[in-house]
Amino acid sequence: MKPAAPASADPSPGWRQAQRAWRIQFTDSAGSLAGAERVLARADACAAAKAWARLARAYHRMRYATPADAVSEFALARQAFVASRDRRGQILATVGHGRCLWMQGRFDDALARVLPLRDEALQCLPPAERALVLNALAGCYSALGQPALAFGYMYQGLREGRGGRGLGFDAVLHCNIAHELLLLGDVDEALRHVDEGLRRCATLRNPKLDSVLRVNRIAALTDLGRAHDSLPDVERLSAVRLDAEGHDCDAGFETMAIAALRAGRTALGIELVERAERADPDPGLPDVRVERAVAQAEALRARGRTAEALTLMERQLPLTTDGVGARERCNALHLLADLAESLGHSARALRWLRAWQQAQLARAQMASRARQQAAALHTELLRVQRERDEAEARRRASERAQHALAALNAQLAQRVAQVQALQSELEQQAVRDVLTGLYNRRHLNEVLPAMFALARRDGQPLAAVVIDLDHFKRVNDEHGHLAGDELLAAFGRLLAAQLRRSDVACRYGGEEFCLLLPRTSATAARRKVAALLRQWRAMRFEFDGAALQGLTFSAGVADSSDAAQRLPLHLLRAADLAVLAAKRGGRARVLGDTVAATASTP
Repeated sequence: MKPAAPASADPSPGWRQAQRAWRIQFTDSAGSLAGAERVLARADACAAAKAWARLARAYHRMRYATPADAVSEFALARQAFVASRDRRGQILATVGHGRCLWMQGRFDDALARVLPLRDEALQCLPPAERALVLNALAGCYSALGQPALAFGYMYQGLREGRGGRGLGFDAVLHCNIAHELLLLGDVDEALRHVDEGLRRCATLRNPKLDSVLRVNRIAALTDLGRAHDSLPDVERLSAVRLDAEGHDCDAGFETMAIAALRAGRTALGIELVERAERADPDPGLPDVRVERAVAQAEALRARGRTAEALTLMERQLPLTTDGVGARERCNALHLLADLAESLGHSARALRWLRAWQQAQLARAQMASRARQQAAALHTELLRVQRERDEAEARRRASERAQHALAALNAQLAQRVAQVQALQSELEQQAVRDVLTGLYNRRHLNEVLPAMFALARRDGQPLAAVVIDLDHFKRVNDEHGHLAGDELLAAFGRLLAAQLRRSDVACRYGGEEFCLLLPRTSATAARRKVAALLRQWRAMRFEFDGAALQGLTFSAGVADSSDAAQRLPLHLLRAADLAVLAAKRGGRARVLGDTVAATASTP
C-alpha cells in the first residue's frame, strides 16, 4: 500500500515549508520550530500547511515543554487533519497525544490510543513515521513491564528509521534501546547503542537528544561502578544551563547527581539534586520519583545525615512494579540495605539485601526471557522486512501486486504471532512434565542448589521428599498404560492442589516424584506427606468398569538441617535411601532418617 497522501498534496502556500519543519524535527529541532512558527504566521498559508506546522510545533512542545502544553496543540492539529481528510496527519497527531499520556504516567491509556493504529500506520506511513509509531508502542510496553515486546518494536523501528533518508530518528531509537537495556542490566550492550546514537547525533543539531544519550552513558558507567569515568559527561551537561531555545537540555539531573556523589564530587552532586527539584518539583513518572529519592538520599549521606537518608528511602516503599523500572527498584533496595548497614541496623539491612537479591534475580530472569523472545522476533522480523521489500518492488511493477502485498503482510503477521507462541511453548516444555503438569527433573536440578544455599544461609530447613507410587507396574499390567497415565496425572493434580506456592513439585522419573519444601523440617514434611498419603488412599478410579481404590505410595523425607547434608545431592540421596527403606519395610509409609509415620486406613 502506498503511503497515505494528504488531500492538499499539491504545492500550496506554506506547504513545502510546513513539510520541511516536520521532517527536520530530529535533525534541527530549533529550525523545525522556527519553520513551523513562520507557516502559522503566514496569512496566505493553506489549511493543510498550517495543520502540519501545528503538528511539528506540538511534537516540539511535547519534547521541550510539558505534555500538558502539547495536548491541546495535538487536538487542534488532529481537527485540521480530519477537516482536510488527511489520514496520515490524523495518525501522527493521535500517536503524539498517546505519547503525552505516556509522559504523564498513564501507560494503559497511551497504549489503548496508539495500538489500534499500528497495522494501518505500518501500511500507509513512510519509514521514519512508521518508526515513530513503533517507538511509541515500545515505550508503552516498556513502562508496563513487557520488555520483550518493547525490544521487538524498538528493533523493528530501528530498521524502519534507517530507511528515513537521514531524518535522524534512528539516533532516537538507539537512545531508547540503550535505556531499555539499562533497565534489564545489559550494560555493555547499552553502551554500544549509546555510542552509536552519539555517533549519529554528531551530524544533527539536536542538543536534547545528545544530552539524553549522555545521561544514558552516565547511568551505564555508574552501574558498572565507574562513576569517575562518567564525570566528563556530568560536567559537560551540568555546565549547559539552557539551549538556544531557552529550554534546559537535560532531563537526567538525578542520574548525574548520583554519579557525581558516588565519584566523590559532593558539591556538584548536591547542586544537581537542587536543579532537579527546581526543574520538576513533582515528577509524574514513578521511576523518576524513585531515582529522585535515591539522589536525595545519596546527597544526605554525603553530608553525614545517613539516618535522614534511610527515612527518606523508606518513604518510597512499597516499590510497586507499575511504572517503576527494574533498574530503579534494584538501585533503591541496594541503597536501603547499604544505609541500614551503615547505621548498624543489621536486621533491616539483611531484609533489604534479600529484597535486592530477589529483585536482581527477577531482573535477570526478565532479561533472559526478553533476550530469547526478542532474538526470535528479531530474526523473524528481518525475514518479514525482506519479503515486504520484495513485495513492494512487485507492487511498483504491477497494480495487482497491491493485493498480494496485503495478503503477504497478513501472513507474515500470523507467522510472527506463531513464532512468539512457539517461543513461549518451548520455554514451558523445557521445565514442565507434559503428563502431570509438574516441573521436570531438569528444573529440579536447576533450582535445588539455589534453594539449598538459601536455606543454609537463612538457617531454615529445606525438606526434600521422594515419593514412589506403590505397585504402579501392576496397574499398567492389569489396566493398561492409559490407566497408568491417568493415575500419574491425578497424582500430579493432587500435589499441585495441596502444596504451597513456595513448594516445588517435580516428576522425578517414571512413577517417582520429588518435593522441595522450603522452611519445613523433616518432621513437618512427614506430617504433610502422611496427609497426602491418606488423601491418595481415599481416591477412587474406574477403568473399563473396574474400580481401583486404596492406592498407596512410599515416601522418604530428609532436610538440610542434618549436618551430614553438606551438598544438595546429599539431601536427595538421604531422601532416596529413606524411600528405599519405606519400600522394603512394607510400602504405604513415610520414613525419614530415624522416624516412620504410617498413614492409618480411613
